[in-house]
Amino acid sequence: MTTTSESRTARTAGEVLAWSRGMVDPALRSAVDTLPGSMRLIAGHHFGWWDERGDPTDVAAGGKAIRPALALLAAEAVGAEPSVAVPAAAGIELVHSFSLLHDDVMDGDRTRRHRPTTWAAFGVGAAILGGDALLTLAFDVLAGSEHPAATESMRRLSAAVQDLVDGQSADIAFETRADVDLPECLTMAERKTGTLLGCACELGARFAGRPDHAGRLRVFGERLGLAFQLVDDLLGIWGDPKVTGKPIHSDLRHRKKSLPVVAALTSDTPAGHSLAALYHRDAPLSDDELMDAAELIELAGGRVWCRRKADELLADALCQLWSIAPVERPARELETLARLVTDRDH
Repeated sequence: MTTTSESRTARTAGEVLAWSRGMVDPALRSAVDTLPGSMRLIAGHHFGWWDERGDPTDVAAGGKAIRPALALLAAEAVGAEPSVAVPAAAGIELVHSFSLLHDDVMDGDRTRRHRPTTWAAFGVGAAILGGDALLTLAFDVLAGSEHPAATESMRRLSAAVQDLVDGQSADIAFETRADVDLPECLTMAERKTGTLLGCACELGARFAGRPDHAGRLRVFGERLGLAFQLVDDLLGIWGDPKVTGKPIHSDLRHRKKSLPVVAALTSDTPAGHSLAALYHRDAPLSDDELMDAAELIELAGGRVWCRRKADELLADALCQLWSIAPVERPARELETLARLVTDRDH
């Protein structure tokens, strides 16, 4: 008999993300309502529900919510109703939000999604505490679901958080090192970004009662996450601030050893050597020097290498997805999302 998932026409990425947000937002709001008032204000501001004073806002500032969509679609792709994975999707989004609050503090970024970052609006201490609150809330949501997969899922999510923290730690350490190589930079990106996307897919399968498919769906998410980071790193250099919500050349200003930068620095090309001389200076880079650095990265092949690597990872991710013989319609929507997040450098 044809299931509902099989009989519906695959939706566009925009439709999927709007559907996912509609599924998960009530669970997020319910969870945030359990926080102390000070933390509730910070969380709601981060999700775009209200401004710094707590007044409701119509600004859609909560982001695309790719990770919750992956969890819901992963559950549906292995034959379950997506609603069973809402606690997993909400938990993943809370962990992601925790990382964003802390990341903005560490990077000194004052703008995210065209709004003041949490630390810029409330202060550094408040942003750190707000991130801590969201992290603990993620595990409370999973535990409170009382789902048979909750305990194992909390263990898997905890491991993903440890990887994320390790990756973020390496990212910061790389800023003051001149000898970062490409393999360790890829490992950093895998842990910082790939692990949580992989966990989103894995938890979707576990909450669907299909742990036998959790492994390959996790690999699908991990490969996609690394491709996502490659493209995000390109946007950190060449992205339009009107689209990204962040200042142009923001990663270069912070001397980030992002993937295109490290690919260029290790290219053993004249442009790569010139970039190293510029990038490793003690003095801050002027706007003109930031433009020069971006041009040198492109001349050294960093931009092309990242795009090619992202395409390879996407192809590998999709092979993992289709290898489990998933329900076709949600699998096609997973593929649509995968192509969306790896095609943003325009």
